[in-house]
Amino acid sequence: MSAETARDFEALERQAALIMSVLIGAGCEAVAPAIIQPADVFLDVIGEDLRARTYMFTDPEGEELCLRPDLTVPTCRLYLQRHPAADVARRYCYNGSVFRFQPVGAGAARPNEFRQAGFELLGETDAEAAETEALVLVIKALDASGRFDYRMRMGDLGLFQALLADLEMPERGRQRLRAQFWRPEAFRAALARLTAASPGSLIGLPTDLIASLDTADAATAETIVSEFMLRKGIDLIGARSVSEIAAGLLAAVEDSRAEPIPQATARHIEGYLRIAGPAPVAAEALNRAIGSAGPRSAKAVAAFARRLTLLAAAGIDTNALTFAAEFGRTLEYYTGFVFDIVSPKLGDRTPIAGGGRYDKLLRSVGAVRDVPAVGSAIHTERLLSVVNGGAS
Repeated sequence: MSAETARDFEALERQAALIMSVLIGAGCEAVAPAIIQPADVFLDVIGEDLRARTYMFTDPEGEELCLRPDLTVPTCRLYLQRHPAADVARRYCYNGSVFRFQPVGAGAARPNEFRQAGFELLGETDAEAAETEALVLVIKALDASGRFDYRMRMGDLGLFQALLADLEMPERGRQRLRAQFWRPEAFRAALARLTAASPGSLIGLPTDLIASLDTADAATAETIVSEFMLRKGIDLIGARSVSEIAAGLLAAVEDSRAEPIPQATARHIEGYLRIAGPAPVAAEALNRAIGSAGPRSAKAVAAFARRLTLLAAAGIDTNALTFAAEFGRTLEYYTGFVFDIVSPKLGDRTPIAGGGRYDKLLRSVGAVRDVPAVGSAIHTERLLSVVNGGAS
């Protein structure tokens, strides 16, 4: 280890100790989840973006494993090992390495192995109070590491889910839009296709391929797509397998046949997605745009307003907290309030910290029921870089 590397490591450890002291002081138990995790658990819940960057391997007995690409899922699994009934509230914090493949040229701010310090508040039943505490706690942890300029951004998947539930539309359209929310371009394409709901909505897809998929089942579709890619010399690059590509194309064909989403409903959704700005201003816009859409939307807007009140009471400048309806983060296990913290030194695409609510994740990894949960993780190397004045 070079002298410079040793100094960086020591600085990182000092910073981590400061962060962990804040988290432990807030009642979090320090834990160290296993680095090697069952691959299927992660692949089912983390979403397409992170799935493509997860390091996977098979052990000698044939079990598919992975190096943990985040620490939230392993911490949830540890909670369930200790509390199989998932019937108690617990607070955990951690500091450790995670592993994600990064493309060539990603830069020093995005290494393949990096450290995260963070916490998970599991089983806390007052949702807005727990969310407020989570944001306040991560800010305290950042401030303990040193002062630097940052911006806070937030979204709320609960608002979107409530709006979808209240608006008039075919159930297929509701399910498809819910599944696509994390990918803005795919979401807008799906909304346009489901609103048109006609063969013309498949414009842009290969007509010969679509015709051959018209009556295919899943297994046949996978063969058809594989043969099509081979004929066209298309390499399989990126997150999706052939089966996933085939499933997506079959879904597009089914979308084109489905009962269309009403134009008024599509306009309502588009209007919601345009809401952005300082959180108090966004709260007023949300109340006007979706507050009367139905009982679920009204409840979600009221929860949003209560959260802002609690944040202000906790000392957070809510005018400095930017809301965007389209903001949902890339991890698909989030279900409600989400946030991240970015520095101008690293840019909006490289957040220093982030987190949010994920009430369905524990059931996905083995719990017998949904468990209210919210947490956050800090990219400690990025934090050290901006505190030290760098932007590598």
